[in-house]
Amino acid sequence: MRTRMLALTSAVCGAALLGAAALPASASGSAQEPEAVAGVVTAAELLAEVRACSRISKGRYRTDSGSAKATVPVCGTRDAVFWKADMDIDCDGRKTRACNRKTDPYFLPETAFQSSRGEPLDSAALPHVVVPGPSKVWDYRKSGLTGGSVVAVVYRDRVRYGVIGDTGPTGIIGEASYAMAKSLGIDPDPSTGGAESGVTYIAFKNSRNSPIESRARAQSRGAALAREFVGRS
Repeated sequence: MRTRMLALTSAVCGAALLGAAALPASASGSAQEPEAVAGVVTAAELLAEVRACSRISKGRYRTDSGSAKATVPVCGTRDAVFWKADMDIDCDGRKTRACNRKTDPYFLPETAFQSSRGEPLDSAALPHVVVPGPSKVWDYRKSGLTGGSVVAVVYRDRVRYGVIGDTGPTGIIGEASYAMAKSLGIDPDPSTGGAESGVTYIAFKNSRNSPIESRARAQSRGAALAREFVGRS
């Protein structure tokens, strides 16, 4: 829940993996990339399912507050909603060493959706996605989505799973939490990080994760939903 900065630095390609969902090791003992593990849906498979856009939004969104044009539509399939945009960093919610007013000048100590304990979400620990606030352009609630809906985020050859955890400006799209950016190898710095383009967000309909803050459950359910989405169920 922030006003976007006019520009972001280029994304930094790292090798950060989801710490809470360690991947199996190979016979040599080294960790495998997600795409090398049998049964794991690849970035290419997910992207193949969202090549064509059946637009469900009445208009398009800007990716930043200073963008000259609104270029991003929200698209829909029978089972999911998706959009392709940039990634700005959401550090709002629980105050932590990574997310606070010193690290993020736009920091807000709250999120639109709360944990099962009634507390703001921890953007530094929970991979989550920000959706635009309801408007005449698009209302996420009418698309089978809510706080805690499971999402897959694709960047380059990486796929990571999380939840919808916050809402943002009604005319802007393309934002995710510090933890989501870090897991994708994107610079998570709320002031200078993010990715300028190339991020695909896929939100699965009627898939609320409970409790919303369970990273492990979002990971396991997201992987299962992704397999169904690409026809591997």
